[in-house]
Amino acid sequence: MNKILKVTLIIVTSSVVIYIGVAYGLTLLNSVEEPSGDLENLNFNDLKTNEQQLLELEEYQTRDGSSLNYRYYQSTAENILILIHGSGYHSEYLEPLATFLSQEGIASVYTPNLRGHGPDPETRGDINYIGQIEHDLNDLINYVRKRHPEQPIILGGHSSGGGTVIRFAGGEFSHNEVNRYLLIAPYIHHNAPTNKSESEWANVNTPRIIGLSMLNQVGITHLNDRNVLSFNMPNNYRDNTETLRYSYRLQISMHPRGDYEKDISSMDGEVLVLAGSEDQSFKVDQYEKVFNTHSNAEVMIMEGLSHFSSITDDDAQREIAKWLENQ
Repeated sequence: MNKILKVTLIIVTSSVVIYIGVAYGLTLLNSVEEPSGDLENLNFNDLKTNEQQLLELEEYQTRDGSSLNYRYYQSTAENILILIHGSGYHSEYLEPLATFLSQEGIASVYTPNLRGHGPDPETRGDINYIGQIEHDLNDLINYVRKRHPEQPIILGGHSSGGGTVIRFAGGEFSHNEVNRYLLIAPYIHHNAPTNKSESEWANVNTPRIIGLSMLNQVGITHLNDRNVLSFNMPNNYRDNTETLRYSYRLQISMHPRGDYEKDISSMDGEVLVLAGSEDQSFKVDQYEKVFNTHSNAEVMIMEGLSHFSSITDDDAQREIAKWLENQ
């Protein structure tokens, strides 16, 4: 019996050592591709930020004592929309939609810069731990609720910002403060049918992600600051405020969990999913399948719109306004 136990112990120990060795190898022996500025992708020319309409950044405090910033587009409307930006940049590009909704009296809009992003973040492209984005977002919602105690709050996001919203809905916090969800061309998951693997926007280091995932499964987290992807933003659209590399812990924190269906089904209240038929990042014809299976979302695919014109197009803005008004 002792011999059997000894052999079993040796086998288990060897298996653990091999597992950890493979995980470290995948993590340390691979590097992230440098972000290219020569690839024209995502139709960045569809971005139409009006610098004269762009409001000054304001600050709110998070639970760890950090100051994060946001823009507030005020209106007389009842609705309060918190709108989250996508990967690689910050809240500035959301100005056209935020300005339209506020000036038309549809919603007052908060556009925060997520931790690790913006003109001058503490650590660009990184956060302190997996889940910190959700904590920051929860702190922002509580801050907004104190400023608007009786008004309905809609949580929205574009691209990876939409993925962040879905992750938050499936997370640890009470969602009583969120009444509805607005998802504009949202990222779901690399295993979702909406994923378009041939997109030229992101360089994903899959072996490193696998290695870090393996290490995290056994409680080893000290390498979570390693970059796992980079973004090919064209040089013409860079202004030194972009965030072209993401650490593992930031990348994980901005996307739905592996069980993304559960995160989607956790969105209580009405949900609008809006995207353009010419979106370069995602297979938009699969949104209806994903959301109708796991939620009661309304899915709207607008003909001819790109990944960014779903934010800037007049018709898209009017459809979002109509949905906000009619619910």
